Amino acid sequence: MSAKPKSPYNSPETTMVTVAPPHPWAYALRMPHDSRAVRVARMTVRAALDGHGMRDIVDSVELLTSELVTNAYRHTKGPASLRLTGLSDGRLRVGVWDSHPYVPAPFGGAGEDLAPLAPEEAECGRGLRLVQEYADSWGGWALGDAALGRGAGKLLWFEVGGRDTLPLLRK
Repeated sequence: MSAKPKSPYNSPETTMVTVAPPHPWAYALRMPHDSRAVRVARMTVRAALDGHGMRDIVDSVELLTSELVTNAYRHTKGPASLRLTGLSDGRLRVGVWDSHPYVPAPFGGAGEDLAPLAPEEAECGRGLRLVQEYADSWGGWALGDAALGRGAGKLLWFEVGGRDTLPLLRK
């Protein structure tokens, strides 16, 4: 009686180990200057976070992303970009680039000041305050000069994760 040979794939010497990279995933979306870009950004956020099992933060991230993309559309004449990055510690970073170099205060500063509250009757002006209130961290950078002396725009970003970001939006 002969013994069945052992497979080399089951031995301890050949066991594969999966290593998670420091930034396990990222998605980028380029958006034209089009009012439909806000809806496309929301759909992208929902699809990406659902796909990565981050359903508990979908509503809040969708809202905050919508605010930044809306500002990019309202205050610029050019395209914008959205980047979602899942960080290795379970946090999510969302960045929105647009073609205007102005970084609204206090996103560009190191201070603890919050964006001013919009009057109750105002139809706009709450977006950056929402980001500051409900994201774990946020910031912005002017991206310097591009070719021919034109500004390269700015990047506004926020991070969530590690706590319940918007308890009012829980289902």
